[in-house]
Amino acid sequence: MKNVMNYKGYSARVDYDDDDGILVGRIAGIQDVVGFHGDSVEELKEAFHEAVDDYLATCEAVGKDPQKPFSGKVMFRVAPEVHRKAALAAELSGKSLNQWAEEVLSHATEGCAA
Repeated sequence: MKNVMNYKGYSARVDYDDDDGILVGRIAGIQDVVGFHGDSVEELKEAFHEAVDDYLATCEAVGKDPQKPFSGKVMFRVAPEVHRKAALAAELSGKSLNQWAEEVLSHATEGCAA
């Protein structure tokens, strides 16, 4: 079973709740908590679509911009030696560090849900 669902640019992780005997999901990549559940895969899919649509409608009704999963900007710290090696690898491949890192991260995440 694939554990990720996608709709309107939002992704959700899906798990099975053995205690209640239902499938449960939560939209990933945003700080707002948006969950849903269903007794079957079809019910879960409908509940996910409804949860996303309700989230977007609620944000609009209260005048809040809905959170988007990711902006495309990534900032993180690495050890200086890792930074040096990455910059060297990028230069040797004829790419900027950003281009090289995007390629490496894209390759590392192949097979993950979009």
